[in-house]
Amino acid sequence: EVQLVESGGDLVQAGGSLRLSCAVSGFSFDGYAIGWFRQAPGKEREGVSCLFSSARYVADSVKGRFTISRDNGKNTVFLEMNGLKPEDTAVYYCAARGYADFCSFYESWYEYWGQGTQVTVSS
Repeated sequence: EVQLVESGGDLVQAGGSLRLSCAVSGFSFDGYAIGWFRQAPGKEREGVSCLFSSARYVADSVKGRFTISRDNGKNTVFLEMNGLKPEDTAVYYCAARGYADFCSFYESWYEYWGQGTQVTVSS
């Protein structure tokens, strides 16, 4: 059974940093794409970053501030967030899709989702 569990969300002041984790089980990273998404109150879910194999992609809205990485030994994907802004406040989700040869910022493309972790940035 594929499972994704996010953690690391917190309340932080503007300019601060957080590292989100997405612990995955039920599959290996080979052939799987992993994406990070976020959804702010009253807004649609948006793609933030994704990875597949050695490729890494970050949305323009967070470029230069957010970094995605993974630890194969721990079966965990990370989202390092620096220079946080109040507009980064959202529930952050990780998602996965198997038999992939690329990753995407389209949420409908992903098969599996975690439960989300809340990030709140105060001004």
